[in-house]
Amino acid sequence: MEFLSYFGGVFEPVALALLFGGTIGGLILGATPGLSPTMAVALLIPFTFHLAPTQGLILLGAAYTSTVAGGAVSAILLKIPGAPANIATALDGNEMAKRGEGARALQLSFLASGVGGLIGVMLLIFLTPVLAQWALQFGFPHLFWIAILGVTVIGSLDSKSFVKGLLSGCIGLWLSTIGYDDIQGAERFVFFDALSGGITIIPALIGLFAIPQVIEMFAKGRRESKVESLEVPKYSFMDSVRELFSSIRALSIGTVVGSVIGLIPGVGGQIAGLVAYDQARNFSPLKDKFGTGHSEGVIAAESANNAMVGPSLVPLLTLSIPGSPTAAVLLGGLLIHGIFPGSDIFTNHPEVVWTFINSMLIGQILMVIFGIYTAAWAARIAKAPVPIMASGVLVLALFGSYSVGQSMGDVQIMLILGVGMYILEKFGFSAAPLVLGLILGPIAADNFITGSRIADAQDGPWVYFFTGPLNIVLVTMVVASIGYSFWTNMLRSTFADKSQKSAGEAPAE
Repeated sequence: MEFLSYFGGVFEPVALALLFGGTIGGLILGATPGLSPTMAVALLIPFTFHLAPTQGLILLGAAYTSTVAGGAVSAILLKIPGAPANIATALDGNEMAKRGEGARALQLSFLASGVGGLIGVMLLIFLTPVLAQWALQFGFPHLFWIAILGVTVIGSLDSKSFVKGLLSGCIGLWLSTIGYDDIQGAERFVFFDALSGGITIIPALIGLFAIPQVIEMFAKGRRESKVESLEVPKYSFMDSVRELFSSIRALSIGTVVGSVIGLIPGVGGQIAGLVAYDQARNFSPLKDKFGTGHSEGVIAAESANNAMVGPSLVPLLTLSIPGSPTAAVLLGGLLIHGIFPGSDIFTNHPEVVWTFINSMLIGQILMVIFGIYTAAWAARIAKAPVPIMASGVLVLALFGSYSVGQSMGDVQIMLILGVGMYILEKFGFSAAPLVLGLILGPIAADNFITGSRIADAQDGPWVYFFTGPLNIVLVTMVVASIGYSFWTNMLRSTFADKSQKSAGEAPAE
């Protein structure tokens, strides 16, 4: 209970002001397409140079937590994930917003984020030494199998067609190979100079989700451009709380998946949200409702996104191994102030570390309060006239794509992918499996190539990739996931065929 003695540091005037500012600023940055949690924290690091180490970390931690949750705002209202971690949120959240339930979806997303985040930080507080040793067991073969496990859910992300979901994922995997191979230095599919650095995830994310929306809005023209009432249905806070805890299965799955994946160095929140979404659907008796505006999809995805925040700091603080890209930026924030993470950081700098962790605990609560307070107001965005909405989304898309690397090449890639995705959507393909393939491709390829080289110097690939308790567990999960996906797809196809036959054989009245 050592952390309790350092709670007072969080409530010092300067620290509390930074906590409030970081939380509010993070929600705003997270809701802006293109400004990922990693970029938000990186932008704030220069502001910490003249702050005390504890104060600087409080600002960065608050921004990290709230930016992950804030990305749900644009994902739900505009179907543009604020960050890769919010991809799964857009699948059901935007459908709810289209039905006029944007405020309800936002309330549920912030509440789920708060619950998942609180549990994740509690894991960080109580289980850090044990979890750090467990996280250290993950090597190249294990990270490869985790990426493959993520690939196995690609087909089921497109609820309309399993085959088209797989094809979308394959397109994403191919796109991930474009550019120079980081390990071998080979040039792959570089058709013009802008592709030499590969396809960056943020421009791709914006292009694949935002541009088809913009084209569709402009295609509607002024036919649906009349100004609708900006009043949105009001949802009681307690109603949202009751709905959240009535969906305890989705909340539990999201929290557990996010906590486990957060511990694994280099995996990231984008996989946590998508895997949690897939598992919540697999265990739900209402599978067919996912993707149509089902609140459990939002709850599972958002609880996973924030549950991974606390555990992602376990390997960072105890082993100096960042558990996520944002944690890597936080490592830079620590080093700037002369604090070197390691097994003795809780002994040498307890006031800094415990105050920082306690601030994240309080930050989760503040994030929920501010998020709930602004949910109804933010939901009015979905009621804006179509031409204004389309113009605003296009400006945000251009700004977000350019801001990543200050490169017009990223803007060109974003536009090309967006137009391509618009065409693919006309044939029934979905953006979510494609983005997941784009994210998982480099993780699987880099870990497989590096692991293969190590395996050649030891006992060979078979022993390296298929033996050992952790490898066996992960391979079993991959096989089970593939089998389950095919089984559920066959059941769905059989049920659809029977329904069509019954409809065709029904006697005419």
